[in-house]
Amino acid sequence: MLKNIFQKLENPKRPLLGPNVKALQFWGLLLPKNVLKKYFYILMHILVTIFTATEYIDVWFVKSDMSLLLNNLKITMLATMSVIKVTTFLCWQKYWISIIEYVTKADLNQRMTSDKKKLELLSRFTKYCRKITYLYWSLMYTTVIIVMVQPIFKYVSSETYRLNVKNGTDTYLQVVSSWVPWDKNNVVGYLAASVYQSYAAIYGGGWITSFDTNSMVIMVFFRAELELLRIDSTNIFGSESKQDEHDIAMKRLKDCHRRHVELVKFARLFDSCLSPIMLLYMFVCSVMLCVTAYQITIETNPMQRFLTTEYLVFGVAQLFIYCWHSNDVLFASDNLMRGPYESIWWTKSVKYRKDLYLLVAQFNKTVVFSAGPFTMLTVATFINILKGAYSYYTLLSQSQMK
Repeated sequence: MLKNIFQKLENPKRPLLGPNVKALQFWGLLLPKNVLKKYFYILMHILVTIFTATEYIDVWFVKSDMSLLLNNLKITMLATMSVIKVTTFLCWQKYWISIIEYVTKADLNQRMTSDKKKLELLSRFTKYCRKITYLYWSLMYTTVIIVMVQPIFKYVSSETYRLNVKNGTDTYLQVVSSWVPWDKNNVVGYLAASVYQSYAAIYGGGWITSFDTNSMVIMVFFRAELELLRIDSTNIFGSESKQDEHDIAMKRLKDCHRRHVELVKFARLFDSCLSPIMLLYMFVCSVMLCVTAYQITIETNPMQRFLTTEYLVFGVAQLFIYCWHSNDVLFASDNLMRGPYESIWWTKSVKYRKDLYLLVAQFNKTVVFSAGPFTMLTVATFINILKGAYSYYTLLSQSQMK
C-alpha cells in the first residue's frame, strides 16, 4: 500500500523533486493557475495566519502561569516560522519556481549520461532524498498527532485532572494554546476551539514539511552537482591510455565552466531566499529547545515527559538537517578544485593548462548557505546553537529556583 502511495508521488519529468513539488502544490505554496483554487489556498493561508496571531493574544491571558506560558511560547514561535516561510515563498514565488526549474533541468541533463559512475551517484542521491523527505514527513506528523491527542490522553489517563475539570478548579487542556472570542471552558466552546486548533496544526505541519523537504532536497542537489562536476572535470582530457581530441576536450572544459557558473548563480539565488528565514530559525530554535528542555525537567508525568521529548527531537532535527546538508555542500565545493588537477593535465601543452587554470579559478568560488549576514549554516554553527540553548535553559532553571 505504501509503495503504491509513494509511486503516485513520483513524477518522471521531475525525477529528483517529484514528491517535493507535489507537496508544495498540495499545501498551496505553489499556487495553481486556476483562479478559484488559487484564492481558496490564499484563504487557507490567511486563516492559519490569523490563528497564529491569536496565539500571541493568548500569551497575555496565560502570562501568570509559567507552564502554560512556556507551552504557548514554543508552539507559537514554531507557528510564526511557518507563517514567515509561506509568506516569503509566496512573495518570492517566481524565484523559487526558477530554482526548481533549474534543478529539474540540470538533473535531467545529467541523467542522460551513459557513465555508470555518474548514474550510480545520481541513483544514490535520489534514494537519499526520498528517505529524508518521507522520514521528515513522518516525524512532523508524529509531532502533529501528539499535539492533537495530548489533551485527550491527559483527560483519559489522569483521574485527578478529570475531577478538577468537572468541579471547575482546572481548565481543559487545549490542542494549541490560542485565544477565541467565546468561552473555551464549556464543552461546546472547547470542542469548537479544538477543531480550529487542529486544523491549524495540520495545515501548519503541511507548510513546514513541504517547505523544509523541498529546501533540503535542493541542498542535496547542489552537493550532487558539485560531485558530478568534479567527475567531469577529471575526465576533460580523457584517460592517460586514451586521450581525447582537442575539440572534445575544449567542449568538456567549456561545459564544466558553464555548469559551474549556472550553479553558483542559482545557489546564490537559493541562499538569498533561504538566508533570512534561517537567521530567524536559529533564534526560534534556540528558544524552543531551551523551553522544551526545561519542560522535560519539571514534568512529573512520564508520558507527558515522553511527548515533550519527542517535540524536542523534532526541534533539534529541523535545524540539524539544514546545517548538515549545507555543511555537505561546503565540503563538496572545497573539494571541487581537485577535479581539474586529477585530470591528465601534465600531458598537455601550456595552452591547455592556461584554459584549465581559468576553470580552476571558477571552481574556487565557494558554495555555501548562510543564516543572514552573520554566519554560515554548518555543523559547527549547529553545535554553537545547542550551546546557546543550553545556556538559556540553565538561566531559566536558576531563575525558577530562586
